[in-house]
Amino acid sequence: QVQLVESGGGLVQAGGSLRLSCAASGSISSIDVMGWYRQAPGNYRELVATITSGGNTNYADSVKGRFAISRGNAKNTVYLQMNSLKPEDTAVYYCWILSAIGSNYWGQGTQVTVSS
Repeated sequence: QVQLVESGGGLVQAGGSLRLSCAASGSISSIDVMGWYRQAPGNYRELVATITSGGNTNYADSVKGRFAISRGNAKNTVYLQMNSLKPEDTAVYYCWILSAIGSNYWGQGTQVTVSS
């Protein structure tokens, strides 16, 4: 069974920074893509950023230039550095993994709240 454990969420003032971490454990085949999604109340879950096994990154337009995704040396970890946070970044952030055989895994979510 695969588990994704997220950490790093919290409350921050607008303009501040937070760093989210996600570590995958359990029986998982080679990881193809890792990423972060978020869901605000009343909204659909949306892509924030992804990173491939080759290091290629992709960002939502709303976070470009402010957020940075990276993978840890252990390769089963992914981070999201969030700078210049805005109140509209408030959401539950979910870690996501796509394995090499096409299986999707999700974390339990971590709350990020940005106050104005």
